Amino acid sequence: MAAIPGGADHAHDHGHDHHPGGIMRWVTTTNHKDIGSMYLWFSFAMFIVGGIMALVIRAELFQPGLQVVDPDRFNQMTTLHGLIMVFGAIMPAFVGFANWMIPLMIGASDMAFARMNNWSFWLLPPAAILLTTSLLVPGGAAASGWTLYPPLTVQMGIGMDMAIFAVHILGISSIMGSINIVTTILNMRAPGMTLMKMPLFCWTWLITAYLVIAVMPVLAGAVTMILTDRHFGTSFFNAAGGGDPVLYQHIFWFFGHPEVYIIAIPAFGVVSQVIPAFSRKPLFGYASMVYATSSIAILSFIVWAHHMYTVGMPVAGQLYFMFATMLIAVPTGVKVFNWVATMWRGSLSFETPMLFSIGFLFLFTLGGFSGLVLSMTAVDVQLHDSYYVVAHFHYVMVAGALFSAYAGAYYWLPKWTGHMYDEKLGKLHFWLSIIFFNMTFFVQHFLGLAGMPRRIPDYSLQFAEFNMISSIGAFGFGLSQLVFLVVVLKCLKGGEKAPAKPWDGAEGLEWTVPSPAPHHTFETPPVLK
Repeated sequence: MAAIPGGADHAHDHGHDHHPGGIMRWVTTTNHKDIGSMYLWFSFAMFIVGGIMALVIRAELFQPGLQVVDPDRFNQMTTLHGLIMVFGAIMPAFVGFANWMIPLMIGASDMAFARMNNWSFWLLPPAAILLTTSLLVPGGAAASGWTLYPPLTVQMGIGMDMAIFAVHILGISSIMGSINIVTTILNMRAPGMTLMKMPLFCWTWLITAYLVIAVMPVLAGAVTMILTDRHFGTSFFNAAGGGDPVLYQHIFWFFGHPEVYIIAIPAFGVVSQVIPAFSRKPLFGYASMVYATSSIAILSFIVWAHHMYTVGMPVAGQLYFMFATMLIAVPTGVKVFNWVATMWRGSLSFETPMLFSIGFLFLFTLGGFSGLVLSMTAVDVQLHDSYYVVAHFHYVMVAGALFSAYAGAYYWLPKWTGHMYDEKLGKLHFWLSIIFFNMTFFVQHFLGLAGMPRRIPDYSLQFAEFNMISSIGAFGFGLSQLVFLVVVLKCLKGGEKAPAKPWDGAEGLEWTVPSPAPHHTFETPPVLK
């Protein structure tokens, strides 16, 4: 500084370190915390939009007959609800956690590519606008389900092109975010932090980021092929021109099945941070958790056609996909065992983050179990495209991803805001959510077993009672999410100041726990005297 007359003050006079204020601060920011916060707010906004669409669906299904929307609009709602929840709500929420926490956990100053980080966020709002405004164009949004199956998607209006463009932009954003996460974790860890000493949340995101980089281009390829079928005279999926609509299903599900784990694996990471903290005890079986997560990721690539048992696959193919799918239950079981073993003989306390983690544990396990049921070819042929499948994946997505995202939000809110959140309201949010969630989706198992198909606006009288229960539960669940908004706004405004170690007994908000070790952790066999 000596070379500059007047030193730092001189530089300040010339405006060298003026930072933009107001809205421009957020538009131009390269700070990982700001970007993490923007991801989280964006994902909550999209969660509300997607949730309103779900409530339109449930309002229509409250009783038999057509009351709220016409069948075409109903199908547009199912399509956009799925796309918005997957690409607009759940994925950005976990990218927000990654942006906030990974640099702090590995001791990095920021993410590796700070400007790319900003760009990967700012691609999301235009994509969201494209998706939602596709409802307003002539012909409306793609009424094809979130999977965008041809031949439906080849014949639709401009809304379909908007959806395809939106999916491309969302994919670019995800790929850039993932390249950033991989680079940050591999190159910017603090000295002495080997990969096997990283917090588990960083491990789960490292694995997830590789999955995103591997499968997002596959989705981009599939929707681009639809685009050329629509406008450029190709016949990839058009049987009249020698194409095959089932080819699309193979390409889509080669993306779609790993995508399920792109959503679930960061959730595993969050829960692996929260449970040890509230058990006052290190995570049980750290190495086995890393290996289990990696094997889940690898297996997720070789089970895609279990979504396609009903397309006329050869029996040998059905058998292979059945056994490969069942195999995923093994590493998943290892993880559940490890979480339970972490709590075993721990000094447990049940603050909101722990409640959501335990809710996750019970309900995600149930969702995994109904997935195991659907992995069996003979059973799935009966249940395919029924409400049993809807119940299954909502147990995995809502109870799996959303509940663990809430666990992470409550766990890290004191760190992010400097204030403690309102514990009573947090617990209220948890209990309302878990009760209404089960009310909404548990009965859908029975609807599916009784044969009610998905994606229909009307149904036979025998399904009326369960649909009514499900719709009431859905509105209850939707309204209880506003409690979370109140909690966050109260926390931002102020409230009790967060101590240096908000979770009494847990070291900081990270992963080390200073409590004395129990008699044995089952890592090494106990010595019998």
